[in-house]
Amino acid sequence: MTESLAKGKGVVAIDGPAGCGKSTVAQMLARRLGYIYVDSGAMYRAVAYRASQAGLDAERDAQEIGNLAGELTFEFQQVGDEQHLFGDGEDVEEVIRSVEVGNLSSPVSAIPAVREHLVAAQRQMAAPGGVIMEGRDIGTVVLPDADLKVFLTATAGERARRRWRQLQEQGIIEDYEQVLRDQLERDKRDSSRAVAPLRPAEDARELVTDELTVQQVVDVLESWLQDALARGGTDAQGT
Repeated sequence: MTESLAKGKGVVAIDGPAGCGKSTVAQMLARRLGYIYVDSGAMYRAVAYRASQAGLDAERDAQEIGNLAGELTFEFQQVGDEQHLFGDGEDVEEVIRSVEVGNLSSPVSAIPAVREHLVAAQRQMAAPGGVIMEGRDIGTVVLPDADLKVFLTATAGERARRRWRQLQEQGIIEDYEQVLRDQLERDKRDSSRAVAPLRPAEDARELVTDELTVQQVVDVLESWLQDALARGGTDAQGT
C-alpha cells in the first residue's frame, strides 16, 4: 500500500493530447475530491515564457534553458475561484496561456534538462498524496506508481474545435483551420519526440471524450479512482 493510500487519498495521473479536456476535467475532479490539482503543462509554459523573456531559443540555447528551469520555483495558488501558477513568486497564469507561449512550450519541453528539473518538482508535489496531475507523460514517466492512470483523448477535429472556441471566448480571433493545423503539428511533435513521447501508460485506462460532457467524464474518473483505491492501487482493467 502506498503512503497516499494509507492516508486515504490517492494519486491520479491524467495524460492525453492537447485539447482533450485534461485541465478542465482534472480541476473539476480535484475540487470534487478535495485534492490538489497540478497542471504540469503550465510549468513547461512558464519555462518557455521565461526563456522567451531572456531571448533564448529552444534549439540554440538548450543548456541555458535547462539551467533556467532548474532555478525557477513553482507554486500553484488559489486566486478567487481559479488556480494560478506562480513562477518565482509572480502570477504568470495569464501570460503563459497565450498562443505564442503555447507554441514555444512544446520544443522547450523536449529539452532533457528541462524535463529532468520539472519531473523532480512534480514528483515532490505528488509525494503527500491527494493529487490530480495532468500532462503528457505523467503516467509513463512522472508518476509511474500513480494509483490511477488515465489517458484522455478525442479526435483532432474535436480538439481543435474546443481550442478554437476557447480562444474565441478569450477574445482571440483565430481561423479554425489554422488551429487545426497547429493541433496536428503539435500532436506530431509530442508523439514523435525522443524524450518522453506522448503515449498511454501500459496500465492506463483510456477514455475518448468526443461524445461525453465534462461532467460525465468526471463521473467516470471518480468511479475508476474508487475502484482503483478499493483494489489497492493502479487498475489496469481498461475501459
